[in-house]
This record gives sequence, structure tokens and C-alpha cells, in this order.
Amino acid sequence: MVGGMVTRAETAAATRDALVRAASELLDEGGPEAVTLRAVGARAGVSRGAPYGHFEDKAHLLTRLAINAWNAVTDEVEQLRGEPAARLERALLTLIEVGRRYPHRYALMFSTPADDPEAAVAASRLENRFLAMVADLVGEPDARRYGALLMASAHGIAGLELSGHLAREKWGVDGDQLVRTLVDGVRSGLGNSAHRPACDTLER
Repeated sequence: MVGGMVTRAETAAATRDALVRAASELLDEGGPEAVTLRAVGARAGVSRGAPYGHFEDKAHLLTRLAINAWNAVTDEVEQLRGEPAARLERALLTLIEVGRRYPHRYALMFSTPADDPEAAVAASRLENRFLAMVADLVGEPDARRYGALLMASAHGIAGLELSGHLAREKWGVDGDQLVRTLVDGVRSGLGNSAHRPACDTLER
């Protein structure tokens, strides 16, 4: 702001922020189908043509929402403190919690094309932070193998919860307990060659 006047760039940024907030609300309420540029503009209280000045199309806007979701999770994970196993458990649950609270947002994160450059950077930011946490527990050489196992398992837990197929009354366990079991299993399996996958032997 210069001399108390709002600049054109500041006005444009404020409009874009309002559009993104409106789109996030519509996504959480009704899924991707509810997010149209016209509906977003109406929710944000801007002119009908304003959304088109900031986003090429609906896909562009949805990609922005996915990027924001990835970054929000990473920001939260980066604040975690404590011993390695507890931090890793909390990081996995942070991701799963997005699926619990914002199922449409969570689904969008994993349905946005991985070849979108900015989305790939946002996803990699979380993955790299997560891999560093895994390395703190298992060591650098095994971090990717165990990291892939834990991330895939967390995604599966979130999906089963969303579909209603992880009912505690059926399995006698909930998602939080499964994450704890996974992390405990990885920690207790360190140094045990029996836990190395068959592909290790084949690659040699």
C-alpha cells in the first residue's frame, strides 16, 4: 500500500485469495462438481468475469486447491516435534486427518495429475519432509522403502475410512491404532533381514 492507497496488485491478490477461499468452501461442501468459476465468483462476491482473469479454467482452479492442500499439510508436519517414532506417527495421522475432515480436498490432492509442475513440487515438499522423518527412525539407506510402505498404508487407511470399510466394530481397531502398529512394526523390524522384500534379492 502506497500513501494509504491500495495498489492494483494488492487488489488483484485480494480478489484471487477471495476466489480461492470461495472455491475451497464449495469443494468441501459439494466436491469438484460444485466448483465452477461462476459459482466461485458468486460466492466470493466479485464480478462474473473476475474468476476468468485469475484462472484459465476450472481445472486450473482445482489444481490450485490441491497445491494449497499439499502445502497446508506440509506446513503442519514441519511443526511436529518429539522423538522420531512419535513424530512419524503424528505426520501420518496429519495426512489421514485431512481425509477425515475434508474428504473432497483429500481426494483432489491425489487425483491432480502428478505431471503438473507446481502440483508435483507441492507434493514433493511433503514427501521429502516425510522421508526425512522416516530416515530419522530407520536410517537413510532404508528410508525410501519404509517411507513408501508407510505412505501407501496411510493412504489405504484414509481410503478405507472414507468408504466406511474400516469399521471398528468389524476389525476391532481404528485408523490411529493401525498407524501406531505400522510405525511400531517398522521400528521393531530394523536390522531383521527377514523384513527385506524379495525384490532386494532379485535386484542383486
